[in-house]
Amino acid sequence: MKKNLVAYIERDPDTNLLVAEVPGVPGAHTQAETMDELIANLKEVIGLCLEDRKKGGAKIPEFVGVQEIEVSI
Repeated sequence: MKKNLVAYIERDPDTNLLVAEVPGVPGAHTQAETMDELIANLKEVIGLCLEDRKKGGAKIPEFVGVQEIEVSI
C-alpha cells in the first residue's frame, strides 16, 4: 500500500542545509545539501519510522492542512 505524507522543509540559515520533518511521525526528520539527497534520506527514515509504528499498532497520521500563523518577533 502506498500513502502520501507531507514533509515540512526549510533551509537552516546557519548551516545552509535543507532540513525536513514529517509532522505526526516521531523521528522522521533529516537534513541534506540538495533536495534530491534530502528526499532520498527522508524516504529512508520515514520507512524506518513507519515500520516501528506498525509494530506498535500506531496508525499513520492523516494530513489535514497547513495554516500560516502571524507572530510578533
